[in-house]
Amino acid sequence: MTQHVVVLGGTGFVGRHLVPRLLRGGHRVTVLSRSASPAQRALLPADAALRAGDVYDPGFLRSAFLDADAVVNLVGILNESGDNGAGFERVFVGLAETMIAAMQAADVRRLLQMSALHAGEGQSHYLQARGRAERGVRNSGLAWTLFRPSVIAGPGDGLFCRFDALLKLAPVLPIGRADARFQPVWVGDVAEAYARALEDPASVGQSYDLVGPEVLTLAEIVRLTAHARGRHRAVIALPDALGRLQAEIGEHLPGKPISRDNWRSLQSDSVSDDNGLPRLGIIPTPVTPKVPEILGRSATTQVHAGG
Repeated sequence: MTQHVVVLGGTGFVGRHLVPRLLRGGHRVTVLSRSASPAQRALLPADAALRAGDVYDPGFLRSAFLDADAVVNLVGILNESGDNGAGFERVFVGLAETMIAAMQAADVRRLLQMSALHAGEGQSHYLQARGRAERGVRNSGLAWTLFRPSVIAGPGDGLFCRFDALLKLAPVLPIGRADARFQPVWVGDVAEAYARALEDPASVGQSYDLVGPEVLTLAEIVRLTAHARGRHRAVIALPDALGRLQAEIGEHLPGKPISRDNWRSLQSDSVSDDNGLPRLGIIPTPVTPKVPEILGRSATTQVHAGG
């Protein structure tokens, strides 16, 4: 059944994969964005509508939702300005509250909400805010579905591509929590999960952990990135005391290559024994063979996790 789907965060990393998938499924898609500039327009397929406005404005959201059948919220940040949780609170909790109220006012019931693996656990401001947003969604009375991915991998991601930028300059890369474990999930699988859940009434009221089939340590992820570029880089595992110091320094560097809150998040492995992808009929994609694709055409070296 064709639906009109309004997507918040549709020009972001996951959104740029999800919007084309929804269009291929025959749906009508409207993406909400701060601007409708040519640069933003270029991020989307021609068949997607782009509507400019402030997603934190209740009136704008109510107007945007009036003829919608479903809302997808992909808005997120990995770091905030400062380290008091206020930035995460605004982006995750505040926006969720405004969006839910606007959906109720516009009589739109279907919501697909991005969260994070282990939301609400640990000491990280990021995870705690994600958890509070989840509780708001669960208590909203809407027909909700929650998605809780581990780190998401794909071209332009904040994982392999982030380390690739650091490895261009650093012959030696010291990292804290080098043995922290992840199950990177392919961005195409994440987009497919949203599309299938949208069309499956059984997904209402469900929460899906989204993880890949491989468990990789942080050190293995860095080595895979270096090998894909044909670079020889030494990865030094820092003891916790130095890892915390590295995060403290990174907090004040441009772009926050690592922050205090990243360090807090790293205290919990981003893995799950309850992968929601097979529940949606999706075979999880191994990320390791895709590292060259993630980094671009110049990355052609064969990669393997143990190298």
